Amino acid sequence: MSTQAVYVYSDKLLTYKFHQHHPFNQKRLQLTLDLLQKMKAISHEHIIPPRMATDEDLTLFHDISLIDAVKKASKQLLTREQALRFGLGTEDTPIFPNMHEASSLIVGGTLTAVDSVMEKRSKYALHLGGGLHHGFQRRVSGFCIYNDCAIALKYIRQKYQARVLYIDTDAHHGDGVQWAFYDDPNVCTLSIHETGRYLFPGTGNTYERGSGFGYGYSFNIPLDAFTEDESWLEIYRNAVIKVAEYFKPDVILTQNGADAHYYDPLTHLSTTMNIYYEIPKLAKQIADAYCDGRWIAVGGGGYDIWRVVPRAWSLIWLYMTEQEAKASGALPLAWIKNWQKEAPVELPSKWKDPDHLYPAIPRKKEIEEKNLRSLANALQMIQNV
Repeated sequence: MSTQAVYVYSDKLLTYKFHQHHPFNQKRLQLTLDLLQKMKAISHEHIIPPRMATDEDLTLFHDISLIDAVKKASKQLLTREQALRFGLGTEDTPIFPNMHEASSLIVGGTLTAVDSVMEKRSKYALHLGGGLHHGFQRRVSGFCIYNDCAIALKYIRQKYQARVLYIDTDAHHGDGVQWAFYDDPNVCTLSIHETGRYLFPGTGNTYERGSGFGYGYSFNIPLDAFTEDESWLEIYRNAVIKVAEYFKPDVILTQNGADAHYYDPLTHLSTTMNIYYEIPKLAKQIADAYCDGRWIAVGGGGYDIWRVVPRAWSLIWLYMTEQEAKASGALPLAWIKNWQKEAPVELPSKWKDPDHLYPAIPRKKEIEEKNLRSLANALQMIQNV
């Protein structure tokens, strides 16, 4: 087993919990780690705890006024009107006790992963608790309180002066990260997501290309609803390969939302587990080709926590540690038995999804053509470079 990767985890990450019925459920972290443990793909020596982010870390991106508001909200010291000014207390991002501490630990986990890779303690690092890409400088948004991705990218630039390629495959556009670096030529953002015509946050159009010195370093490929595996993968492979060749990063940070799957209750794409084999496979190839292997991966969205997220996220670790051959055939029976009583749905028995998971999509050809046009529009500036 390779020891070139570290897995950032602590049960304390489970304290990021809005309420019992909220779609963002960190139990998926337990489900994923248990799956890896049941298949003997990870040991204690690979797991390192997250540190707590300091206010200095948080202010690399966030305004101190937001941080103070989150601290007060954590102790129920804000009025509803005060909270709403910062996006707190909404249906998406309700207030919960010790919210500041839970959110700071998520940020610290991503920074722990960054330091491990950048200081060459490991080649790769995975922090599935992270990936909260919607948070803004002065406002929380879309289940995200502090934006660990944006903070980590600022941290990499300040501490290590490295050029970073940020690849976001969450079904929701990585808006908070994009706008944080919209004028920065040293951070290139690539987001492949469902079109904002149907889905939060409504941004991520192909014409969003950056501004000032950052023009030409933001790439967005919005995919039509009901996009299937073949089209999704064609877009992903072409975009990642061409953008990496154009930008030539020193390190990559990937956000791995697992909500593009057909089963996901919040999105409208029609992919299967097939894409989650290719996402980390190509990310690793790009990191090895351009970055001497430097690859930090975080989690993100993913709201079918029982059937999709554990399999999708386990694959990132398996590719990092060159154990991807284990992700075939049946899932460990011990894992299924451990969680089936708690699960509201029947757990999958195999790594791959069955054929004919969903009815045939009538607009398949039209969808594929629209996606190719989006790809061409997004990469227009670099096609001839």
